[in-house]
Amino acid sequence: MADSKEDVLLLKAKKYSLAKYGLSILEGAYLTTLLLAFSGFGISENLADLLRQVNPNKYFLVPSYILVASIFYYLLSFPLTIYRTFTLEHKFSLSNQKSLDWFSDQLKSVIISYIIATLLIGAFYFILKHFEKSWWWVYSLLWIFFSLIFAKLTPVVIIPIFFKYKKLSDERLRQRIVNLADKMKVKILDCFEIDFSRKTLKANAALVGVGSSRRVILADTLKDKYTPDEIEVILAHEFAHYKLKHLLKLIAINTCVTVICFYLLFKSSALALKLFGFLSLQDIAFLPVILIYFVLFGIIMQPAECFLSRKLEKNADKYALEVTGLKEAFISMMKKLSAQNLADRSPHHLIKFFFFDHPPVDERIKMAELL
Repeated sequence: MADSKEDVLLLKAKKYSLAKYGLSILEGAYLTTLLLAFSGFGISENLADLLRQVNPNKYFLVPSYILVASIFYYLLSFPLTIYRTFTLEHKFSLSNQKSLDWFSDQLKSVIISYIIATLLIGAFYFILKHFEKSWWWVYSLLWIFFSLIFAKLTPVVIIPIFFKYKKLSDERLRQRIVNLADKMKVKILDCFEIDFSRKTLKANAALVGVGSSRRVILADTLKDKYTPDEIEVILAHEFAHYKLKHLLKLIAINTCVTVICFYLLFKSSALALKLFGFLSLQDIAFLPVILIYFVLFGIIMQPAECFLSRKLEKNADKYALEVTGLKEAFISMMKKLSAQNLADRSPHHLIKFFFFDHPPVDERIKMAELL
């Protein structure tokens, strides 16, 4: 009977994972199609002209264009969004979030995304205007700076918008985590727990923030269902990322990808402008074409980025096991976590190649058993 239940769970995880990957491919194709249509059929140009007529102020154009285009895209993609983030999660019993709470989170996400997009795109056009020949590397530097600032602000500003969190109430567990951080020479502000259970049945833990904002966050769905040993080895993995400078490496990788993409845009912009019938890269109506660059380049680079990420995750697993020696706790934790989150433990090699930024669970367990 136990084997039968496990087989049913594995099959359910496969179905859930395939649904997610299929939706990811569909959303990428859909976004690309919309961007092509928006720029190719003159919709973007007409929108920009209309907004100039409404208010000729140059400082009005970028934020208003982004606002209208974002609303347009969100409404067109709403069926996919609600199915991926709400219907699918409830269908596989991974969410208990009510529809009104989901709408509230969506509204918050849209507002935050709009603010960030307006700042980044506004800065892009400012730099484009003042650094005609070198804008691609100047903006790349700004992108790096923004990434670091965003990492620092996330636990302080972004997370509290979506979750309530407080200091970890279990003092013994908190002290154990603090001792582990001291042992691994990781400076943390404190340990916190967040109310994941209000929205999802999945579990997670993380080391978030940069410098003085760095802190441990435990989901209540994990804190209440995992043993202290299992929680320790999870956080040892998170601390290992810091000790091995994985965050800096990921920032370096993302920076290289960003710089390359902007350089390709810089070198091929004349051809792209001619192809879509635009005169200048500074024309806000050309923005959908710029976004196509990033969508397509992101798809092309995804396997390489996933491969590098899997390498870093594997190294973090090994380091965590070396520090804690909690091999059995690691194995039991991986089994429980994969069951709780419906992770595909042994995906097809093509799915792993394109989508997995962590080693599959069965590989991680096998690695631990061989240590």
